[in-house]
Amino acid sequence: MSVRELLSNCTFSMLDGKVDTRILETLKCLGFNKPTRIQAEALPHIMLGKDLIGAAKTGSGKTLAFLIPVVDKLLKMGFTKKHGTGCIILSPTRELALQTNNVLKKLLRGIHLSHCLIVGGEKKAKDVLSLRKGSNIIVSTPGRLLDHLENTESFNCDNLKCLIVDEADKLLEAGFEKHITGIISLLPSKRQTLLFSATIDNKVESLARLALKANPVLISVNEDKQSTVTGLQQGYCICSVQNRIPWLFKMLKKTKKFKVMVFFSSCKSVDFHYDFFKNHCGAAVLCIHGKQSQSRRKEAYQSFIDAESGALFCTDVAARGLDIPSVDWIVQYDPPTDPKEYIHRVGRTARGVNQKGSAVILLRPEEEEFVSYLRKEKVFLDKYSFGEPPREVQDMLEELIIKNGLVKTLARKAYLTFLRCYKTHPLKKIFNIKTMDLKLAAKAFGFLEQPDVDFLRSKKT
Repeated sequence: MSVRELLSNCTFSMLDGKVDTRILETLKCLGFNKPTRIQAEALPHIMLGKDLIGAAKTGSGKTLAFLIPVVDKLLKMGFTKKHGTGCIILSPTRELALQTNNVLKKLLRGIHLSHCLIVGGEKKAKDVLSLRKGSNIIVSTPGRLLDHLENTESFNCDNLKCLIVDEADKLLEAGFEKHITGIISLLPSKRQTLLFSATIDNKVESLARLALKANPVLISVNEDKQSTVTGLQQGYCICSVQNRIPWLFKMLKKTKKFKVMVFFSSCKSVDFHYDFFKNHCGAAVLCIHGKQSQSRRKEAYQSFIDAESGALFCTDVAARGLDIPSVDWIVQYDPPTDPKEYIHRVGRTARGVNQKGSAVILLRPEEEEFVSYLRKEKVFLDKYSFGEPPREVQDMLEELIIKNGLVKTLARKAYLTFLRCYKTHPLKKIFNIKTMDLKLAAKAFGFLEQPDVDFLRSKKT
């Protein structure tokens, strides 16, 4: 029998007698009957106390793969608040930490293990209070955790049994290497360490050598011929740069009964498009990006989770790890930096077992080569046609730019950052600012006259 056939017959009920019955009952109540592949392959090794590297695409069920055995281990060891922290889970972003914490809360129904969420943007005094009382499981971002390890005397992690590094590749991409090194140096060396990542590169391997025992178990479920999940229908649409706003208006209208995530290249572009579509087009839109306050990001994130339909305008801060239920469409309005980022973006839909979703990327005629570029990475796109975009919305935007100073300011900032992103794009052969008509690009932000672009002026010799 093949591994796939063996896993297809697995159920969580098979863990009866091996995992605490309260955990199994909660999984059943939450509708989790069969483990995903990463869960089925990783759980036996983790439950034996082995260090492990788990490589799997986003949406594969990595969170429960580490939460189930960790909660079970602390229960069997009789952990209470007086024992302090038994497990630390590191996440690259506040949103992913919040998401992991939400899953943990559900799993701990009827189980008396204390836990807390420690992330930047929240008051440290609240963290200190939770740590002083004794938090058995901590979900945290690296910067805030290192701060507490170095400066909070009441933080007791002498009994730490498990360190989990989640989305390790994203942690390293975000520049947390020194933080993680500092954290590891301050934690008890006698512990189990689990490292989960969508991709395994040289940096992740170096981190694994630093954090894990020699010869950790490697579980990789990234063996599919395609780089994206099979339930994902994905395509591209060719659109002239000056017709981008009408195209997006039509796209949002077509998908108004669905949940849609729209990716932009910059925070300022998110702000402009959010203001225009929310306040002037009456669209059901939320927005999230890295320069918002923690409270605003948290509110938008939770609102979109709870929504049955509507759009979330976002930057790539939302591209990795976030598990938002029932996202129907992914729209890449601005291009990703590379195929890997494309895959992370579309990974927000068609998540879990037997899930389906749709994705579309907007390209200028000069950028159609990106489709061939993705094909080399085993990502295959169909060509979509959305027909003629409505002219009225473009006229409305152009009139707003003339009459409304706030919208004009937002539009100018968005236009300049749009051009900057093109100017610095890693794939310059495809996303080439030299092939772009800057005056027509300005029309995509409502300008009849092109704003001054000082960073593209020719330098005098």
